[in-house]
Amino acid sequence: MEIILLLIYSFFVWLIFFKFKWLPWNFVSQIIVVSLPIFFLTALILILNVVAPSSADVRVINYVVQVVPRVPGRVIEVPVEANRPVKKGDVLFRIDPVPYQQELAALEARLPEMSAKLDSARAYQRELGEQLRVARSGREAVTSRLDLAVRRERQTGELAASGAGSRFDHEQAEAELASLRSEQAGADASVAEIQQKMSAQTEQGQLSEVAQAEAAIEQLKAQIVEARWQLDQTTILAPADGSVVNLQLRVGSYAAAIPMAPVMSFVENEQWVLAIFAQNELRYVAPGNEAEIALKTFPDRIIKCQVDSVVWATSTGQLPISGMVPTSGPAPIAPGRIAVRLRPVGDDADAFIAMGAQGQGAIYTESGKLIHIVRKVIIRVGTKLDWLVLKLH
Repeated sequence: MEIILLLIYSFFVWLIFFKFKWLPWNFVSQIIVVSLPIFFLTALILILNVVAPSSADVRVINYVVQVVPRVPGRVIEVPVEANRPVKKGDVLFRIDPVPYQQELAALEARLPEMSAKLDSARAYQRELGEQLRVARSGREAVTSRLDLAVRRERQTGELAASGAGSRFDHEQAEAELASLRSEQAGADASVAEIQQKMSAQTEQGQLSEVAQAEAAIEQLKAQIVEARWQLDQTTILAPADGSVVNLQLRVGSYAAAIPMAPVMSFVENEQWVLAIFAQNELRYVAPGNEAEIALKTFPDRIIKCQVDSVVWATSTGQLPISGMVPTSGPAPIAPGRIAVRLRPVGDDADAFIAMGAQGQGAIYTESGKLIHIVRKVIIRVGTKLDWLVLKLH
């Protein structure tokens, strides 16, 4: 663009000073003719760098998911192909499910046995409760008979002492009282024994055997859920729309559940278009501003964009977490540049843009709109030069 302006300016200088000779071509006019475009172009570029900043560092970035299986095993199927479109939920590969099916079947087979143990423990608790009720009833009956025997022994004793009753009746009452006391002692022992068996109870009033059986069943159910989850994890699905690159996985390979050893890389279709600017170029840039980018992968094509956001953060402003006090070295800190995220809009919203594509771009702020055309011409001239492949072999 600068060359075009200089050529236009030179044409008018030729007309004025040489063709029509409206002004003399002397030392003063020569100084003015030479210095005027320098000052003008310098001022124009400096203003453009603020109201329509440009960047020679535009990058296209995609999310990359390192695919790591959650369970290890032998790979039995890899239905995807490298560099082919994949929809979210499509199968990437399958691990041999037989070991996990067997584990699940073994755990599920134990469930009826554990349920039977729980039923037996609950039945034993009910049986102890019934035994305790019967023992207490028997003890109450013996207590009632014992009270009656005590009164009878006292009465027969009084009658025998006064001669109104036989001594034999008194001795018989004493024998019956002794027998009932012995029977009451046995009833008390029976109740105490049953209570001792029922003493180990939880806060909910359950026997320890019942609580242990219920805990064992809950643990077994948790193991079954875990086994089902592991079985489901033998089929690995695509996390989003995208494609698989650098596919080295083959049937028969062993896939390990190690985070540092991914089996493939999945590139999502979602992209970030970042334009990198110097910090003092962004004073007027705001979300919603018009922008244009020109990528080397698409010579002579302008992709319309819009400013999504300004990433107001750089690595130079980050303090690492450590026990050391940050020190300043002899070398100055490199000036951190600011990234601006752009979104293609309009007809270019769904355009294919290669991951890793680079190029140039510009943002058109709300200031200095009259000279935005200069930046647009510069961008378009630059993208036409991308047709040139400067190689000698």
